[in-house]
Amino acid sequence: MNTILFYIIIGIILCDYLLERYLEYLNNRQWSNVVPKDLQGIYDPESYKRSQEYYRANVRLSAITSTFSLIIILLMLVLSGFARLDELIGKVTGHPVASSLLFFGILFLAFDLIQIPFAVYDTFVIEQKFGFNRTTVSTFITDKIKGWLLAAIIGGALISLFVLFYEMTGTAFWIWVWIMVTGFMIIMNMFFSTLIVPLFNKQKPLEPGSLRDTIETYCTKTGVRLDNIFVIDGSKRSSKANAYFTGLGKKKRIVLFDTLIRDLETNEIVAVLAHETGHDKHKHTYEALIAGILQAGLTLFFLSLFIDNQSLSAALGSDIASFRLGLIAFGILYSPLSTIIGLGMNYISRKHEYAADRFAAITWNADDLSQALKKLSVKNLSNLNPHPVYVIFHYSHPPLLQRIKAMKGINKKFFIFL
Repeated sequence: MNTILFYIIIGIILCDYLLERYLEYLNNRQWSNVVPKDLQGIYDPESYKRSQEYYRANVRLSAITSTFSLIIILLMLVLSGFARLDELIGKVTGHPVASSLLFFGILFLAFDLIQIPFAVYDTFVIEQKFGFNRTTVSTFITDKIKGWLLAAIIGGALISLFVLFYEMTGTAFWIWVWIMVTGFMIIMNMFFSTLIVPLFNKQKPLEPGSLRDTIETYCTKTGVRLDNIFVIDGSKRSSKANAYFTGLGKKKRIVLFDTLIRDLETNEIVAVLAHETGHDKHKHTYEALIAGILQAGLTLFFLSLFIDNQSLSAALGSDIASFRLGLIAFGILYSPLSTIIGLGMNYISRKHEYAADRFAAITWNADDLSQALKKLSVKNLSNLNPHPVYVIFHYSHPPLLQRIKAMKGINKKFFIFL
């Protein structure tokens, strides 16, 4: 076993775990028994207390879940579990594709089964206690089975092609895999809402009425073409509300949760839609896609430099070089750089949210969007006062108070410059 690499891997895993616990500790210090001045008028004392209880319940579960996962992974490393599984599969089949599918399939299924009790507790205890859960046991089981089938079909196809490219081209595999991943990301961006979402939720066009009329008036005013406005039955699983923009080109669509329509006034719904439209106007979807493609290329390039290094396999307890063990070792060693890249991606995402807010404020109404965001935050018992460091690491959206502050004073006369 490569001792130095082994301890580096252990160190990275432990540092990541301790960092998460420290960030949660910082966040927890932000809470108080009295509603902070900045939150007065948004949270009443009772709702503020419930939001703290909800946050702490989730933090406790997260700490237990991550601690359990840490113990499992450390045991797998110390006892050479990954190497033993790789060796066992090698005795079953020597075919590179079949052995890789078995190896990663077993790991995926085992780790997912381990996580099920925690997911059950989260859904049927925490979410149920705070009035969010609408998921039935039948839906939970069906979702899990569908998820496994999708993972087997899509994940299996991607892994198979990955291995074939590696077998055929050696270390040049990263170029071909990058092309494959790029194509997959583009297809998912274009067709996710029409291919994947219907497997889990029903979507239907927004019905004629005052809401659609108001939306169409807004679209005419701003020159936005939004033929594909859909309502999704989010209430099937949760009472939380949301909306999102998906697709590329003619496949673009706005999706509104039925809970959003239920909880907000018409003007507030249009404000949320205007925000999502802002992402489209500013080409954020394309920018995020390009950034994801570049990140994937960078990761695969670095992987190509180390994948044939026998030391990676040795660090996991194998005496012979293994493509599969190399992938796992590299994934752990690469995680610090991945975290740094993630910080940059989160920063860009938060900038995009500010830009989309500004678009909505200019083309519709800042007060309507602010009110909508307040209602959704209170309804979802969101943490409205997170620690700044926690925001840097984990928030793809700016905290509510910062978003409201940024929208103050925006003048609609600047609309002509959009």
